[in-house]
Amino acid sequence: MAVNQVAAWKVGLVLLGMCLFGYLVGPPLFWYFMEGLAAVSHTSNTCPPCLCDCSSQPILTIPEGLSNASFADCAKHDPEVSEDTEKNFAELLTEELKLREAEALESQQRADMALLEAKKIASQYQKEADKCNSGMETCEEAREKAEAAMAAQKRLTAMWELRARQKGWREGVAKSHTRSQGNIQAV
Repeated sequence: MAVNQVAAWKVGLVLLGMCLFGYLVGPPLFWYFMEGLAAVSHTSNTCPPCLCDCSSQPILTIPEGLSNASFADCAKHDPEVSEDTEKNFAELLTEELKLREAEALESQQRADMALLEAKKIASQYQKEADKCNSGMETCEEAREKAEAAMAAQKRLTAMWELRARQKGWREGVAKSHTRSQGNIQAV
């Protein structure tokens, strides 16, 4: 049964590896082949070439999470709008970064507060556990003292019983003697 489980784990890991490989390598290969197909089909089409100035790259490169492709392409070809857009774009980026920084700071503060609360609760539980442990120790000490007192009492009782037997006392006689004295006192 363990061999089957090991084999299943190996198969699962191989499948996971293949999926990760496909996920990482698949999109670039897809676009590479699509460009190749487009180039092949573009030569066969009679479409006129596009008139666009693709040599101009934006001054600022933006991380993918912050970029808005339609905004960057909107004023690409107009030089007057391009300067204003770049200024506005830089301001927007600065504002976005400040917002993200504020969110991160707020998230950090919430995490710190949660951590402090957790520490406070853990401290309270620790105090309760300490109280419980000291109570258990006290009870254990009292039980040990009671056991010692009981053992001493048993020894004392055994000693007195031994002395009484040496003096002629017998258990059955003493009980009937005690009953007869009780009857005499009741009369």
